[in-house]
Amino acid sequence: MEETFVPFQGIKNDLRGRLLCYKQDWTGGIRAGFRILAPTTYIFFASAIPVISFGEQLERSTGGVLTAVQTLASTALCGIIHSIIGGQPLLILGVAEPTVIMYTFMFNFAKERPELGPNLFLAWSGWVCVWTALLLFALAILGACSIINRFTRLAGELFGLLIAMLFMQQAIKGLVDEFRIPEREDPESVQFIPSWRFANGLFALVLSFGLLLTALKSRKARSWRYGSGWLRSLIADYGVPLMVLAWTAVSYIPTKSVPQGIPRRLFSPNPWSPGAYDNWTVIKEMMDVPVLYIVGAFIPATMIAVLYYFDHSVASQLAQQKEFNLRKPSSYHYDLLLLGFLTLLCGLLGIPPANGVIPQSPMHTKSLATLKQQVIVIQKLSFSTEFIIPAEFKRSAMFWYGVIYAVATKPASSSSSKEHQKQCKLGTTIWEHARSLSKYANPSNLPAAFAITST
Repeated sequence: MEETFVPFQGIKNDLRGRLLCYKQDWTGGIRAGFRILAPTTYIFFASAIPVISFGEQLERSTGGVLTAVQTLASTALCGIIHSIIGGQPLLILGVAEPTVIMYTFMFNFAKERPELGPNLFLAWSGWVCVWTALLLFALAILGACSIINRFTRLAGELFGLLIAMLFMQQAIKGLVDEFRIPEREDPESVQFIPSWRFANGLFALVLSFGLLLTALKSRKARSWRYGSGWLRSLIADYGVPLMVLAWTAVSYIPTKSVPQGIPRRLFSPNPWSPGAYDNWTVIKEMMDVPVLYIVGAFIPATMIAVLYYFDHSVASQLAQQKEFNLRKPSSYHYDLLLLGFLTLLCGLLGIPPANGVIPQSPMHTKSLATLKQQVIVIQKLSFSTEFIIPAEFKRSAMFWYGVIYAVATKPASSSSSKEHQKQCKLGTTIWEHARSLSKYANPSNLPAAFAITST
Protein backbone atom coordinates (compact mmCIF):
# COMPACT_ATOMS: atom_id res chain seq x y z
CA MET A 1 0.00 0.00 0.00
CA GLU A 2 1.31 3.40 -1.00
CA GLU A 3 1.65 5.82 1.91
CA THR A 4 -0.26 9.03 1.31
CA PHE A 5 -1.73 11.58 3.68
CA VAL A 6 -3.33 13.69 0.95
CA PRO A 7 -7.08 13.93 1.62
CA PHE A 8 -9.14 11.42 -0.41
CA GLN A 9 -6.04 10.18 -2.27
CA GLY A 10 -5.89 6.86 -0.44
CA ILE A 11 -9.58 6.22 -1.07
CA LYS A 12 -9.15 7.00 -4.78
CA ASN A 13 -6.22 4.58 -5.06
CA ASP A 14 -8.16 1.84 -3.32
CA LEU A 15 -11.22 2.31 -5.52
CA ARG A 16 -9.07 2.34 -8.67
CA GLY A 17 -7.41 -0.93 -7.71
CA ARG A 18 -10.69 -2.52 -6.63
CA LEU A 19 -12.49 -1.72 -9.88
CA LEU A 20 -9.76 -3.42 -11.89
CA CYS A 21 -10.38 -6.79 -10.23
CA TYR A 22 -14.03 -6.52 -9.17
CA LYS A 23 -15.45 -8.47 -12.12
CA GLN A 24 -12.75 -11.11 -11.87
CA ASP A 25 -13.61 -11.76 -8.21
CA TRP A 26 -17.20 -12.63 -9.07
CA THR A 27 -16.46 -14.62 -12.22
CA GLY A 28 -13.71 -16.56 -10.44
CA GLY A 29 -16.06 -17.44 -7.60
CA ILE A 30 -18.72 -18.62 -10.05
CA ARG A 31 -16.21 -20.74 -11.98
CA ALA A 32 -15.09 -22.37 -8.73
CA GLY A 33 -18.48 -24.10 -8.55
CA PHE A 34 -19.05 -26.42 -5.62
CA ARG A 35 -15.47 -25.99 -4.42
CA ILE A 36 -16.45 -22.67 -2.89
CA LEU A 37 -19.03 -24.43 -0.68
CA ALA A 38 -16.46 -25.91 1.73
CA PRO A 39 -14.77 -22.63 2.80
CA THR A 40 -18.17 -20.93 2.83
CA THR A 41 -19.68 -23.33 5.36
CA TYR A 42 -16.49 -23.33 7.40
CA ILE A 43 -16.36 -19.54 7.73
CA PHE A 44 -20.12 -19.36 8.29
CA PHE A 45 -19.92 -21.54 11.38
CA ALA A 46 -16.64 -19.95 12.49
CA SER A 47 -18.37 -16.56 12.40
CA ALA A 48 -21.87 -17.46 13.60
CA ILE A 49 -20.89 -19.39 16.74
CA PRO A 50 -18.88 -16.53 18.37
CA VAL A 51 -21.56 -14.00 17.39
CA ILE A 52 -24.27 -16.10 19.05
CA SER A 53 -22.08 -16.42 22.15
CA PHE A 54 -21.49 -12.66 22.23
CA GLY A 55 -25.21 -12.10 21.80
CA GLU A 56 -25.89 -14.22 24.87
CA GLN A 57 -23.25 -12.24 26.78
CA LEU A 58 -24.88 -8.98 25.71
CA GLU A 59 -28.29 -10.26 26.76
CA ARG A 60 -26.99 -10.95 30.27
CA SER A 61 -25.10 -7.65 30.47
CA THR A 62 -27.91 -5.43 29.14
CA GLY A 63 -30.85 -7.12 30.80
CA GLY A 64 -32.28 -8.39 27.50
CA VAL A 65 -32.12 -5.04 25.66
CA LEU A 66 -29.72 -6.58 23.13
CA THR A 67 -29.82 -10.29 22.26
CA ALA A 68 -28.31 -12.71 19.77
CA VAL A 69 -30.91 -11.53 17.23
CA GLN A 70 -29.27 -8.11 17.10
CA THR A 71 -25.71 -9.45 16.91
CA LEU A 72 -26.61 -11.89 14.13
CA ALA A 73 -28.54 -9.19 12.25
CA SER A 74 -25.58 -6.82 12.48
CA THR A 75 -23.11 -9.46 11.32
CA ALA A 76 -25.34 -10.50 8.41
CA LEU A 77 -26.16 -6.95 7.31
CA CYS A 78 -22.59 -5.65 7.48
CA GLY A 79 -21.15 -8.84 5.99
CA ILE A 80 -23.46 -8.78 2.96
CA ILE A 81 -22.86 -5.09 2.26
CA HIS A 82 -19.09 -5.43 2.63
CA SER A 83 -18.95 -8.54 0.42
CA ILE A 84 -20.72 -6.67 -2.39
CA ILE A 85 -19.13 -3.21 -2.29
CA GLY A 86 -16.19 -3.72 0.08
CA GLY A 87 -12.60 -3.23 -1.00
CA GLN A 88 -11.08 -6.37 0.57
CA PRO A 89 -13.46 -9.34 0.18
CA LEU A 90 -11.19 -11.56 2.30
CA LEU A 91 -12.06 -9.46 5.34
CA ILE A 92 -14.75 -11.00 7.56
CA LEU A 93 -16.99 -8.66 9.55
CA GLY A 94 -18.74 -9.52 12.79
CA VAL A 95 -19.65 -8.31 16.27
CA ALA A 96 -16.43 -8.76 18.25
CA GLU A 97 -15.68 -9.06 21.94
CA PRO A 98 -14.30 -5.48 22.23
CA THR A 99 -17.67 -4.19 20.97
CA VAL A 100 -19.48 -6.28 23.58
CA ILE A 101 -17.24 -4.88 26.33
CA MET A 102 -17.81 -1.28 25.22
CA TYR A 103 -21.58 -1.75 25.00
CA THR A 104 -21.58 -3.31 28.47
CA PHE A 105 -19.80 -0.27 29.91
CA MET A 106 -22.16 2.06 28.06
CA PHE A 107 -25.25 0.24 29.38
CA ASN A 108 -23.97 0.32 32.97
CA PHE A 109 -23.37 4.06 32.56
CA ALA A 110 -26.81 4.72 31.04
CA LYS A 111 -28.87 2.74 33.53
CA GLU A 112 -27.40 4.74 36.45
CA ARG A 113 -28.44 8.04 34.87
CA PRO A 114 -32.10 8.96 35.40
CA GLU A 115 -32.00 11.14 32.27
CA LEU A 116 -31.19 8.07 30.18
CA GLY A 117 -31.97 4.79 31.88
CA PRO A 118 -32.36 1.46 30.04
CA ASN A 119 -35.16 2.94 27.89
CA LEU A 120 -32.89 5.49 26.18
CA PHE A 121 -29.78 3.31 26.12
CA LEU A 122 -30.16 2.35 22.45
CA ALA A 123 -30.95 5.93 21.48
CA TRP A 124 -27.82 7.19 23.28
CA SER A 125 -25.70 4.39 21.77
CA GLY A 126 -27.04 5.55 18.41
CA TRP A 127 -25.44 8.94 19.02
CA VAL A 128 -22.23 7.18 20.01
CA CYS A 129 -22.27 5.40 16.65
CA VAL A 130 -22.90 8.70 14.86
CA TRP A 131 -19.80 10.26 16.45
CA THR A 132 -17.83 7.06 15.78
CA ALA A 133 -18.79 7.15 12.10
CA LEU A 134 -17.69 10.78 11.78
CA LEU A 135 -14.32 9.96 13.32
CA LEU A 136 -13.88 6.98 11.00
CA PHE A 137 -14.74 9.19 8.02
CA ALA A 138 -12.04 11.65 9.08
CA LEU A 139 -9.44 8.90 9.54
CA ALA A 140 -10.18 7.39 6.13
CA ILE A 141 -10.22 10.71 4.27
CA LEU A 142 -6.97 11.96 5.84
CA GLY A 143 -5.12 8.74 5.01
CA ALA A 144 -4.56 7.51 8.55
CA CYS A 145 -4.45 3.92 7.30
CA SER A 146 -1.03 4.65 5.76
CA ILE A 147 0.38 4.15 9.25
CA ILE A 148 -0.55 0.46 8.94
CA ASN A 149 2.56 -0.04 6.82
CA ARG A 150 4.63 0.74 9.89
CA PHE A 151 2.86 -1.85 12.04
CA THR A 152 5.14 -4.82 12.43
CA ARG A 153 3.97 -8.41 12.25
CA LEU A 154 4.57 -8.64 15.98
CA ALA A 155 2.03 -5.89 16.66
CA GLY A 156 -0.63 -7.66 14.64
CA GLU A 157 0.07 -11.01 16.26
CA LEU A 158 -0.02 -9.49 19.74
CA PHE A 159 -3.40 -7.94 19.00
CA GLY A 160 -4.57 -11.30 17.69
CA LEU A 161 -3.33 -12.87 20.91
CA LEU A 162 -5.38 -10.34 22.88
CA ILE A 163 -8.52 -11.29 20.93
CA ALA A 164 -7.75 -14.98 21.45
CA MET A 165 -7.43 -14.43 25.19
CA LEU A 166 -10.80 -12.64 25.22
CA PHE A 167 -12.32 -15.62 23.43
CA MET A 168 -10.82 -18.02 25.95
CA GLN A 169 -11.94 -15.84 28.84
CA GLN A 170 -15.51 -15.82 27.56
CA ALA A 171 -15.44 -19.59 27.00
CA ILE A 172 -14.18 -20.31 30.52
CA LYS A 173 -16.65 -17.88 32.03
CA GLY A 174 -19.49 -19.52 30.13
CA LEU A 175 -18.52 -22.98 31.37
CA VAL A 176 -18.31 -21.76 34.95
CA ASP A 177 -21.74 -20.14 34.66
CA GLU A 178 -23.22 -23.51 33.72
CA PHE A 179 -22.68 -24.58 37.34
CA ARG A 180 -24.46 -21.49 38.69
CA ILE A 181 -28.03 -20.20 38.83
CA PRO A 182 -28.64 -17.69 36.00
CA GLU A 183 -29.95 -14.24 36.75
CA ARG A 184 -33.67 -13.58 36.38
CA GLU A 185 -34.41 -17.26 37.01
CA ASP A 186 -36.35 -18.90 39.83
CA PRO A 187 -33.78 -20.50 42.17
CA GLU A 188 -36.47 -22.84 43.52
CA SER A 189 -36.85 -24.66 40.21
CA VAL A 190 -35.90 -28.34 40.10
CA GLN A 191 -33.21 -27.75 37.50
CA PHE A 192 -31.35 -25.42 39.87
CA ILE A 193 -30.92 -27.76 42.82
CA PRO A 194 -27.21 -28.50 43.45
CA SER A 195 -27.21 -32.01 41.99
CA TRP A 196 -28.83 -30.97 38.71
CA ARG A 197 -26.67 -27.85 38.42
CA PHE A 198 -23.60 -30.06 38.78
CA ALA A 199 -24.93 -32.47 36.14
CA ASN A 200 -25.66 -29.55 33.81
CA GLY A 201 -22.12 -28.21 34.23
CA LEU A 202 -20.51 -31.59 33.56
CA PHE A 203 -22.65 -32.09 30.47
CA ALA A 204 -21.60 -28.63 29.25
CA LEU A 205 -17.95 -29.62 29.69
CA VAL A 206 -18.49 -32.81 27.67
CA LEU A 207 -20.23 -30.92 24.85
CA SER A 208 -17.66 -28.10 24.77
CA PHE A 209 -14.51 -30.19 24.78
CA GLY A 210 -16.10 -32.83 22.56
CA LEU A 211 -16.86 -30.23 19.90
CA LEU A 212 -13.42 -28.62 20.25
CA LEU A 213 -11.40 -31.84 19.98
CA THR A 214 -13.43 -33.44 17.19
CA ALA A 215 -13.48 -30.23 15.14
CA LEU A 216 -9.70 -29.86 15.42
CA LYS A 217 -9.21 -33.52 14.56
CA SER A 218 -11.47 -33.33 11.52
CA ARG A 219 -9.47 -30.43 10.05
CA LYS A 220 -6.48 -32.79 9.77
CA ALA A 221 -8.43 -35.59 8.12
CA ARG A 222 -6.37 -35.44 4.92
CA SER A 223 -3.34 -36.79 6.81
CA TRP A 224 -5.23 -39.75 8.27
CA ARG A 225 -3.96 -43.20 7.33
CA TYR A 226 -7.40 -44.78 7.20
CA GLY A 227 -10.35 -44.11 4.96
CA SER A 228 -10.50 -43.43 1.25
CA GLY A 229 -9.23 -40.20 -0.23
CA TRP A 230 -12.64 -38.70 -1.03
CA LEU A 231 -13.90 -39.48 2.48
CA ARG A 232 -10.89 -37.82 4.13
CA SER A 233 -11.32 -34.76 1.90
CA LEU A 234 -15.02 -34.58 2.74
CA ILE A 235 -14.33 -34.71 6.49
CA ALA A 236 -11.53 -32.14 6.23
CA ASP A 237 -13.71 -29.70 4.25
CA TYR A 238 -16.98 -30.10 6.15
CA GLY A 239 -15.79 -31.52 9.46
CA VAL A 240 -16.38 -28.39 11.54
CA PRO A 241 -20.04 -27.82 10.54
CA LEU A 242 -20.70 -31.57 10.76
CA MET A 243 -19.29 -31.67 14.28
CA VAL A 244 -21.42 -28.69 15.30
CA LEU A 245 -24.53 -30.46 14.06
CA ALA A 246 -23.48 -33.78 15.59
CA TRP A 247 -22.82 -32.39 19.07
CA THR A 248 -25.98 -30.31 18.90
CA ALA A 249 -27.85 -33.55 18.28
CA VAL A 250 -26.06 -35.15 21.23
CA SER A 251 -27.33 -32.35 23.48
CA TYR A 252 -30.91 -33.49 22.76
CA ILE A 253 -30.32 -37.09 23.88
CA PRO A 254 -31.15 -36.69 27.62
CA THR A 255 -34.82 -35.73 27.40
CA LYS A 256 -37.02 -38.00 29.53
CA SER A 257 -34.68 -38.63 32.46
CA VAL A 258 -33.73 -35.00 33.21
CA PRO A 259 -35.74 -31.90 34.15
CA GLN A 260 -36.69 -29.39 31.50
CA GLY A 261 -33.93 -26.84 31.02
CA ILE A 262 -31.00 -29.26 31.15
CA PRO A 263 -28.86 -28.67 29.24
CA ARG A 264 -29.47 -24.92 29.18
CA ARG A 265 -30.14 -23.47 25.78
CA LEU A 266 -29.96 -20.00 24.33
CA PHE A 267 -33.33 -18.30 24.23
CA SER A 268 -33.71 -15.75 21.49
CA PRO A 269 -36.99 -14.06 20.50
CA ASN A 270 -38.13 -14.17 16.91
CA PRO A 271 -37.46 -10.93 15.00
CA TRP A 272 -41.17 -10.69 14.13
CA SER A 273 -42.53 -11.39 17.63
CA PRO A 274 -44.22 -8.49 19.56
CA GLY A 275 -41.65 -6.26 21.21
CA ALA A 276 -38.67 -7.82 19.43
CA TYR A 277 -38.50 -5.09 16.80
CA ASP A 278 -38.59 -2.09 19.13
CA ASN A 279 -34.90 -1.38 18.63
CA TRP A 280 -35.32 -1.18 14.83
CA THR A 281 -37.13 2.16 15.29
CA VAL A 282 -34.63 3.63 17.75
CA ILE A 283 -33.99 6.55 15.41
CA LYS A 284 -37.33 8.01 16.54
CA GLU A 285 -36.06 8.23 20.13
CA MET A 286 -32.65 9.74 19.43
CA MET A 287 -33.98 13.29 19.71
CA ASP A 288 -35.23 12.48 23.24
CA VAL A 289 -31.64 12.17 24.48
CA PRO A 290 -30.55 15.31 26.42
CA VAL A 291 -28.09 17.57 24.58
CA LEU A 292 -25.46 17.09 27.30
CA TYR A 293 -25.38 13.34 26.72
CA ILE A 294 -25.38 13.81 22.94
CA VAL A 295 -22.17 15.82 23.26
CA GLY A 296 -20.82 13.47 25.91
CA ALA A 297 -21.28 10.54 23.54
CA PHE A 298 -18.14 11.79 21.79
CA ILE A 299 -15.99 10.33 24.60
CA PRO A 300 -16.91 6.64 24.17
CA ALA A 301 -17.09 7.23 20.42
CA THR A 302 -13.42 8.22 20.43
CA MET A 303 -12.45 4.97 22.16
CA ILE A 304 -14.57 2.88 19.79
CA ALA A 305 -13.21 4.69 16.71
CA VAL A 306 -9.59 4.04 17.74
CA LEU A 307 -10.45 0.44 18.55
CA TYR A 308 -12.17 -0.10 15.19
CA TYR A 309 -9.39 1.64 13.30
CA PHE A 310 -6.78 -0.69 14.76
CA ASP A 311 -8.90 -3.86 14.86
CA HIS A 312 -10.26 -3.46 11.33
CA SER A 313 -6.87 -2.62 9.83
CA VAL A 314 -4.99 -5.40 11.63
CA ALA A 315 -7.63 -7.96 10.64
CA SER A 316 -7.25 -6.87 7.01
CA GLN A 317 -3.46 -6.95 7.31
CA LEU A 318 -3.44 -10.49 8.75
CA ALA A 319 -5.82 -11.62 5.99
CA GLN A 320 -3.28 -10.58 3.33
CA GLN A 321 0.04 -11.62 4.79
CA LYS A 322 3.04 -12.05 2.52
CA GLU A 323 3.02 -15.84 2.79
CA PHE A 324 -0.44 -15.92 1.23
CA ASN A 325 1.10 -14.55 -1.98
CA LEU A 326 -1.95 -12.45 -2.88
CA ARG A 327 -1.88 -10.71 -6.24
CA LYS A 328 -4.69 -8.19 -5.82
CA PRO A 329 -4.21 -4.82 -4.11
CA SER A 330 -5.23 -3.93 -0.57
CA SER A 331 -7.97 -1.46 0.33
CA TYR A 332 -7.40 -0.06 3.82
CA HIS A 333 -8.65 3.50 3.29
CA TYR A 334 -11.84 2.64 1.42
CA ASP A 335 -12.71 -0.20 3.81
CA LEU A 336 -12.37 2.15 6.79
CA LEU A 337 -14.66 4.64 5.05
CA LEU A 338 -17.20 1.89 4.41
CA LEU A 339 -16.90 0.80 8.05
CA GLY A 340 -17.95 4.32 9.04
CA PHE A 341 -21.15 4.03 6.97
CA LEU A 342 -21.87 0.57 8.40
CA THR A 343 -21.36 1.83 11.95
CA LEU A 344 -23.75 4.71 11.30
CA LEU A 345 -26.34 2.34 9.82
CA CYS A 346 -26.12 -0.06 12.79
CA GLY A 347 -26.42 2.79 15.28
CA LEU A 348 -29.58 4.13 13.61
CA LEU A 349 -31.09 0.62 13.62
CA GLY A 350 -30.29 0.04 17.29
CA ILE A 351 -27.94 -2.91 16.77
CA PRO A 352 -24.27 -3.20 17.77
CA PRO A 353 -21.91 -2.41 14.87
CA ALA A 354 -19.68 -5.00 13.26
CA ASN A 355 -16.05 -4.64 12.19
CA GLY A 356 -13.24 -6.76 10.81
CA VAL A 357 -12.63 -9.68 13.14
CA ILE A 358 -9.70 -11.83 14.15
CA PRO A 359 -9.09 -14.77 13.68
CA GLN A 360 -11.89 -15.27 11.15
CA SER A 361 -10.28 -13.01 8.51
CA PRO A 362 -6.94 -14.88 8.22
CA MET A 363 -8.86 -18.16 8.58
CA HIS A 364 -10.91 -17.12 5.55
CA THR A 365 -7.80 -16.57 3.46
CA LYS A 366 -6.29 -19.90 4.51
CA SER A 367 -9.49 -21.77 3.68
CA LEU A 368 -9.45 -20.31 0.15
CA ALA A 369 -5.71 -20.73 -0.43
CA THR A 370 -4.35 -23.21 -2.96
CA LEU A 371 -1.41 -24.93 -1.32
CA LYS A 372 1.44 -26.21 -3.44
CA GLN A 373 3.66 -28.78 -1.75
CA GLN A 374 7.17 -29.35 -3.06
CA VAL A 375 9.52 -32.18 -2.27
CA ILE A 376 12.74 -31.03 -0.61
CA VAL A 377 15.94 -32.05 -2.39
CA ILE A 378 17.76 -34.84 -0.51
CA GLN A 379 21.41 -33.98 -0.99
CA LYS A 380 22.98 -36.35 1.52
CA LEU A 381 21.36 -39.61 2.52
CA SER A 382 22.31 -41.20 5.83
CA PHE A 383 23.11 -44.52 4.12
CA SER A 384 25.44 -42.89 1.56
CA THR A 385 23.78 -43.60 -1.80
CA GLU A 386 24.80 -41.85 -4.99
CA PHE A 387 22.22 -41.10 -7.68
CA ILE A 388 23.50 -40.98 -11.26
CA ILE A 389 20.65 -39.26 -13.12
CA PRO A 390 20.66 -37.42 -16.46
CA ALA A 391 19.59 -33.78 -16.50
CA GLU A 392 16.37 -34.49 -18.41
CA PHE A 393 15.11 -36.70 -15.59
CA LYS A 394 16.03 -34.13 -12.96
CA ARG A 395 13.64 -31.74 -14.64
CA SER A 396 10.79 -34.24 -14.51
CA ALA A 397 8.56 -35.44 -11.71
CA MET A 398 9.97 -38.96 -12.12
CA PHE A 399 13.26 -37.76 -10.63
CA TRP A 400 11.53 -37.12 -7.33
CA TYR A 401 9.56 -40.36 -7.49
CA GLY A 402 12.83 -42.19 -8.03
CA VAL A 403 14.55 -40.51 -5.09
CA ILE A 404 11.61 -41.26 -2.83
CA TYR A 405 11.51 -44.86 -4.05
CA ALA A 406 15.23 -45.32 -3.37
CA VAL A 407 14.86 -43.94 0.15
CA ALA A 408 11.84 -46.10 0.83
CA THR A 409 13.26 -49.39 -0.47
CA LYS A 410 16.75 -49.15 1.04
CA PRO A 411 16.85 -51.46 4.08
CA ALA A 412 16.45 -49.53 7.30
CA SER A 413 19.00 -51.78 8.97
CA SER A 414 21.76 -50.05 7.05
CA SER A 415 21.36 -47.10 9.34
CA SER A 416 20.19 -46.82 12.89
CA SER A 417 19.29 -43.17 12.50
CA LYS A 418 15.74 -42.34 13.54
CA GLU A 419 15.71 -39.60 10.93
CA HIS A 420 16.48 -42.17 8.21
CA GLN A 421 13.67 -44.44 9.41
CA LYS A 422 11.34 -41.46 9.30
CA GLN A 423 12.42 -40.75 5.70
CA CYS A 424 11.80 -44.38 4.77
CA LYS A 425 8.32 -44.28 6.26
CA LEU A 426 7.49 -41.03 4.47
CA GLY A 427 8.95 -42.29 1.20
CA THR A 428 6.89 -45.48 1.32
CA THR A 429 3.68 -43.50 1.86
CA ILE A 430 4.34 -41.11 -1.03
CA TRP A 431 5.47 -43.88 -3.34
CA GLU A 432 2.30 -45.88 -2.71
CA HIS A 433 0.30 -42.80 -3.63
CA ALA A 434 2.39 -42.32 -6.78
CA ARG A 435 1.75 -45.88 -7.97
CA SER A 436 -1.62 -44.83 -9.38
CA LEU A 437 -0.22 -41.68 -10.97
CA SER A 438 2.70 -42.89 -13.07
CA LYS A 439 3.48 -45.61 -15.59
CA TYR A 440 6.83 -45.95 -13.80
CA ALA A 441 5.15 -47.10 -10.60
CA ASN A 442 6.84 -50.49 -10.89
CA PRO A 443 10.62 -50.35 -10.34
CA SER A 444 11.15 -52.49 -13.41
CA ASN A 445 9.55 -49.76 -15.51
CA LEU A 446 12.05 -47.10 -14.47
CA PRO A 447 14.11 -45.76 -17.41
CA ALA A 448 17.40 -47.55 -18.01
CA ALA A 449 19.30 -44.28 -17.62
CA PHE A 450 17.74 -43.90 -14.18
CA ALA A 451 20.51 -45.89 -12.49
CA ILE A 452 21.13 -46.19 -8.77
CA THR A 453 24.50 -47.34 -7.49
CA SER A 454 25.56 -47.82 -3.88
CA THR A 455 28.94 -46.73 -2.64
